[in-house]
Amino acid sequence: MRQLLSETVRRVRFVLVATQHSGNTGSAARALKTMGFDHLVLVNPARLPDETAHAMAAGAEDVLDGARICSTLEEAVADCRWVVGTTARARRIGLEELTPRQASQRARSILNESDGAEIAIVFGRERTGLTNDELQLCNAGLMIDANPEYSSLNLAAAVQVIAYELRTQLTDDEAESASSVTLQWQPDKAATHGQLEGFFGQTAKILERIDFHKGREERSALFKLRRLFMRWPMDEKELRMLRGILHDMERALRIQSDD
Repeated sequence: MRQLLSETVRRVRFVLVATQHSGNTGSAARALKTMGFDHLVLVNPARLPDETAHAMAAGAEDVLDGARICSTLEEAVADCRWVVGTTARARRIGLEELTPRQASQRARSILNESDGAEIAIVFGRERTGLTNDELQLCNAGLMIDANPEYSSLNLAAAVQVIAYELRTQLTDDEAESASSVTLQWQPDKAATHGQLEGFFGQTAKILERIDFHKGREERSALFKLRRLFMRWPMDEKELRMLRGILHDMERALRIQSDD
């Protein structure tokens, strides 16, 4: 049996958002362990892992017991350099959509070419999935090509499919060519999700102060800017330069208001 590259396993986290049934959490832990992964994060679960979850884990109790609990998705992915959110349907939010294979190939590229980068695969609620606001926190979307007449996958089944595709890309044998979707990863050190969120927050405040929106809906403009800057990973140095520009703008606005 092929073995996962051990140094990359812990840099892939599987994030389950607001799970309702503890049995699904246990089944997801089992799905991860069968594919060699163990980094599980639970965001605001309705129930913490209980006896039902442990029963469904069926030998993957270590993955379940080691799960990190977070109150928000922002907290769960703050230190990640690439975040992909699963969705059962196309959304009109301008998010790049990848298949599980394409997402896995891109993940391999990021993990291999960026020192220490961590990535997150995010799964939504059993019935409603991720909200549009939660998907906007992601760099890309991921859709499993299922039967259009019956496309509803159980949460653990979706985790299994994607974990398998990741496994095929992260084994120590020669992986399938990813030339069509390989990310050209050049930055010395990519900015984390948390650093980007700080930039977006600062940008929103500046745009409001300079009356950029002029009475128009600000949400639309901020959404377009978010998609622009999250299209490709940004170098920390690039982000520091942009935030430096914003800081100078803030200083200029303070001086202007004082005058």
